[in-house]
Amino acid sequence: MSSPVRTAVLLAAALFTASAAAAPAGDASVKKRLDARAMKYEVYEDGDFKLTFSYKQDNRSQLVFVSGTTESDGAFEIREIFAPALKLGDYPLSGTKARELLESSGEYKLGSWEVRDEVLYYVIKLPDTIDAEELESALEIAAEAADD
Repeated sequence: MSSPVRTAVLLAAALFTASAAAAPAGDASVKKRLDARAMKYEVYEDGDFKLTFSYKQDNRSQLVFVSGTTESDGAFEIREIFAPALKLGDYPLSGTKARELLESSGEYKLGSWEVRDEVLYYVIKLPDTIDAEELESALEIAAEAADD
């Protein structure tokens, strides 16, 4: 193999290896729980897990995310599950609609509505000790609430 070709091959192999090593792995405990329930997901660069719930009868889908990190609050390690519902820049909330969302938050047993970076999310915050079945259930609850 000529020197320029060999150099190009080695450089391409090095870049491929570096990009594969840089691929996000996500939190192993979340991966283990999602895999235990045979749930399909992608891992974002920030370590968050993205899942898509399909509602084929209505020809639509809903994204739901599991945070790739936890946050401490007292003795708790909290994991967030969040589902985008509305881009507020495209559909601003009226005072009446905002009140309806606040009132509906009081009716949910898990989760509530939050606004982050001009997006309305349904967010569930749970201790990170939840098992695979509980995680799957929380993901389904978030998907249904955000899709409603």
